[in-house]
Amino acid sequence: MTASPPAGNVRSRRLAALADSWRVYRAERGGLLGLAVLVCAVLLAVLAPVLTDPAELDVTRVDASALSPPGPRHWLGTDESGRSVLLLTWWGARMSLLVGGAAAVLSMVIGTLVGLTAAHFGGWVETALLRLTDFFLVLPALVLAIALSTVLSRGLFTIVLAIGVTSWPQTARLVRAQTLTVETRPYVERARALGGGHRHVLVKHVLPAVLPLVFATTTLTVASAIIAESTLSFLGLGDPSRVSWGAMLKSAMDTGAVTAGAWWYLLPPGIGIAVVVLAFTLCGRALETVLNPRLRGGTE
Repeated sequence: MTASPPAGNVRSRRLAALADSWRVYRAERGGLLGLAVLVCAVLLAVLAPVLTDPAELDVTRVDASALSPPGPRHWLGTDESGRSVLLLTWWGARMSLLVGGAAAVLSMVIGTLVGLTAAHFGGWVETALLRLTDFFLVLPALVLAIALSTVLSRGLFTIVLAIGVTSWPQTARLVRAQTLTVETRPYVERARALGGGHRHVLVKHVLPAVLPLVFATTTLTVASAIIAESTLSFLGLGDPSRVSWGAMLKSAMDTGAVTAGAWWYLLPPGIGIAVVVLAFTLCGRALETVLNPRLRGGTE
């Protein structure tokens, strides 16, 4: 039986692989730009309770006029209740990023478990899981999410659940394909020959090889989840107790901000959605380049 490599050598190889991946990622200017935007957005969202006063979101405590244009006091104007649009947009980023990230993690977990199980065990298990995956792929994800949000009680958990359980099939198919490839490699066959069980093979060998692809896919899933959350909130199916970019767009439409020419109420949440989604997309494309040498082009 062959001896396991020293832990120090394994750690050194992993650090070298991370350094090489970061070198390739840095060569992608779009990925760096997306990463910088996301870091700024996350920091602003996390520090919102520290840098701002949440009480200013209370409609009973505002003293500004409704739909006031941008000025020295309110840089992005006010909404129909006199609240600062800048403050609403700032706090709306917290909701959009939280729901997008949580829904993407839920989708990643479901898709990874289904893909690993189907590819590893095969047989009737694979057939059943693939038919389930095809069923969710055929159904329109947005329609299914709307149905779940309508049936379940409105709230943050409902939005995350509705988006997460409708966006996992793509991840499941990618993980299944990658797992089938990994399990044909010699070190996996050697682990089986040495008596490694299902858990050992999946956790020690297959999952570490699949996770990089899962992480790259998750960054793209977050972008889709943010758009889905904004859509559900715009349709009135979001959490009414929380500020989000989609809810701001719905309020702007319901209160006649469009006909009133209050562009300052519409543009900030719309631009916020577009910029964050674009940033996640750029990061996802850059990660794909890191994982797939054929996409690197002239970076090598």
